[in-house]
Amino acid sequence: MDIVLDYVWAFVIGGAFCVIAQILLDKTSLTPARILVGYVVAGVILGAVGLYEPLMEFAGAGASTPLTGFGYVIAHGVKTAVEEKGFLGVLSGGLAAASAVISAVLAMAFVAALVTKSKQK
Repeated sequence: MDIVLDYVWAFVIGGAFCVIAQILLDKTSLTPARILVGYVVAGVILGAVGLYEPLMEFAGAGASTPLTGFGYVIAHGVKTAVEEKGFLGVLSGGLAAASAVISAVLAMAFVAALVTKSKQK
């Protein structure tokens, strides 16, 4: 029964992120790109003040999958690399921490390009 509750909380928290984005789209003049960037920055800020890690432990994939989770991973990677390598960690830490996610996105985009048929506009 515990695993079902974990799935429910992941769905609720992930859905809340989606609801907030939809409200921003409907009620403001923000473009989708600005909302996405805002989500990444929010993940960085929430991680910096120590609020995002407890949220990820509580909600699991509901908090780690959205763009806020990507922002948190990049910021956490930079912080860890700076502690280990000094100032040069600023340049490499974020990419090293997010390299698996970036690689997966590129691989899935390639597969999607192979499977679908492109259309001219």
